[in-house]
Amino acid sequence: MKSRIKDLREDADLTQTEIAERIGITQRKYSYLETETQPLTDELLVKLADYYNVSIDYILLRTDEPAVNGGSE
Repeated sequence: MKSRIKDLREDADLTQTEIAERIGITQRKYSYLETETQPLTDELLVKLADYYNVSIDYILLRTDEPAVNGGSE
């Protein structure tokens, strides 16, 4: 399966180490997430969606629309 978190990271011109530090994990763990060696936890999924300002459904490939729905701001 295609990794949307890798695409998001590359589009933001970040290294695995940079994004890992920003969400509080090691580069190795982040690498495992990108390659789907380990599944995304709910906590990390939320952190990534918040960091990139995209919906969880977008990260999970359930939609091609990155916009966050239901925003009240």
